[in-house]
Amino acid sequence: MNQRRVAITGLGLVSPFGGDLPDFFTRLLAGESAVRFLQTDDIPRPLRIPFVSCPDFDPDGELGRPLAGTMDRFAQLGTAAAFRAWDDAGLTRRAADEDRDSWGVAWGTALGGTLAYEKGYKELWQKGRERVSPLSVILGMNNAANAHMSIQLGLGGISMSHTVACASSAIAIGEAFRRIRSGEAPIMLTGGSDAPQAYGVARAWEALRVMANGDEISSPYACRPFSIDRSGLVLGEGGAALVLEDWEHALARGARIHGEMLGYGTSCDHSHLVRPEAAGQIRALAAALADAGLSPNDVDYVNAHGTATAEGDPVEIAALKAVFGEHAAHLPVSGTKSMHGHQLGAAGAIEAIISVLALRDQAIPPTAHLDSIDPPCAGVDHVTTDRRGLTLRHALSNSFAFGGSNAVLAFRAPL
Repeated sequence: MNQRRVAITGLGLVSPFGGDLPDFFTRLLAGESAVRFLQTDDIPRPLRIPFVSCPDFDPDGELGRPLAGTMDRFAQLGTAAAFRAWDDAGLTRRAADEDRDSWGVAWGTALGGTLAYEKGYKELWQKGRERVSPLSVILGMNNAANAHMSIQLGLGGISMSHTVACASSAIAIGEAFRRIRSGEAPIMLTGGSDAPQAYGVARAWEALRVMANGDEISSPYACRPFSIDRSGLVLGEGGAALVLEDWEHALARGARIHGEMLGYGTSCDHSHLVRPEAAGQIRALAAALADAGLSPNDVDYVNAHGTATAEGDPVEIAALKAVFGEHAAHLPVSGTKSMHGHQLGAAGAIEAIISVLALRDQAIPPTAHLDSIDPPCAGVDHVTTDRRGLTLRHALSNSFAFGGSNAVLAFRAPL
């Protein structure tokens, strides 16, 4: 079968730092943390956790109040990121003379509109109301974000949402990639978004005892992947989007190409709901390399899943060492969740963008706060300060989720 090359022509995200995409990447290269201490006014026990918010994001200003009012925050974040990626790709919002019936959306979200449902619960139980908003269903449904994107951009092809815990957006990107490569679609809008600050969601994660502790002073340094003193992950909200495009289609319209997507590998550990298994991750890594036509020595950077959990980090490093063999000791690896947090269904898309920018700008962001590597996490080239002026050709982005669902994306620098 004649496979099409897949160009990346649009990138967009809602940055927790409040700036644009270049500002976001510059701050990551500098090792700057977006983690802050979140305190809520919930009764009877407010949240007091390290968290990554997007405080400067104004959905009414960016999307317009009528549209924003029909969305939960996860869809607002996702649609804003999608519009930014679409604009970055040089595409018009609506084109009456352009056939977009085969253009589609593949979106990832782990939670969907949990804030809408939680608002309804509070209105019923705390305020004594007898009914919730009639918009609750369309605000809360997991496919709300991709539905809005398809409607607003006039995309008549497939519009699908993927809910695969922390691998949601990575799998969405991979499935979008397959549709471009097979020739089913010339353009796919893809990525992910989540807003996990719902009280019940945060308390549920807290109950698992996998979240880092912190206060107003220590929260920016709370997430420390691969560190001997790591204490867990930091949740965050966010949205990130990529425009994937048939290479010839992109060239024909004179599009700027940020990079090329080469491969996608996925697997399931089939062993435990929350305990990761190296064998499953090894299969996903090997599948991505094979799909991309790469050998282990071809890879110049890995953006790790790196959540800073006690069990997850050493398993991921063990998988990398098994796949990359002798090259592992020279393989640059960084866990950027140390700075932007874990956006659950959006994390894979954010880290895919970081991987593409690393290749495009020939610079690797660090794992922040990594002062002392945990011995079980040793054996790769941990990037602890930014590296620039390198020759970077290929990168992998790992997403390893609860449920044992694994996804690895492979990218090539723009030629």
